[in-house]
Amino acid sequence: MPIADGPSGLSKVLANIRACMFGAWTFMLAIPLFIVMMSMALPVLALDKFRRLAQHFVNNLWAIASTTPFYSVQIEGRENLPPASTPAVYVANHQSFMDIYSLFHLQRPFKFISKTSNFLIPIVGWSMFLTGHIMLNRVDRRSQLKCLQSCIEMLSQGASCLFFPEGTRSKDKVLGGFKKGAFSVAVKAGVPVVPITLVGTGDIMPSGREGQMYAGRVKIVVHPMIPAKGMDADKVSAEARKAVASALPPELVGSDSVTDSM
Repeated sequence: MPIADGPSGLSKVLANIRACMFGAWTFMLAIPLFIVMMSMALPVLALDKFRRLAQHFVNNLWAIASTTPFYSVQIEGRENLPPASTPAVYVANHQSFMDIYSLFHLQRPFKFISKTSNFLIPIVGWSMFLTGHIMLNRVDRRSQLKCLQSCIEMLSQGASCLFFPEGTRSKDKVLGGFKKGAFSVAVKAGVPVVPITLVGTGDIMPSGREGQMYAGRVKIVVHPMIPAKGMDADKVSAEARKAVASALPPELVGSDSVTDSM
């Protein structure tokens, strides 16, 4: 349910309490699950270096258990998801810190791209490292190139990748222009792009106000796959953005510009 502009003082207090409860609950869950991930780290690295399905299973369990007491997730278009064993580039709009938590409800073993500093967060960041998610320093061109190369290698080994092609969270929930990196990766790796629209995450935890968490429901819309092999990355980007935008209210669809960075 959308949050009205200028929430009341009481609703802000309740949102602050709810955010504290969520933070405590998700961290409490993370500790025993991180111990499990540590115990399986060496066998997983030896037997499943790229996909790390065992680690992803723990990630899914953690995210679903963390969010279920606080908000529900509705998935539309589940039939459009490729099999878990099929490598693909997933792309989604980015409204909130809760986007990743919500996307784990799809139960697909993707690697997501996250800024390097997130990997230093105790327990949660360390779990990201164990699962093989990909580090990125957005202001460092060499880091961007390394990230793209890592994604292509992951895809060639059967692992999927998840990008937020806007590059950062939208503070006003308006869909921004897409950066080209995700689509260049899909074209070079010859894998399909799966466009996804997230609706409601920005209302539950608005960007820039991570200390507040409101009640509500998240809807995830999975759109039909877009073949990328042999295609032009700009064209694939435009098709993907059009699909993502189709499930958003018109007032939340902004500029459709494309840039070369990530």
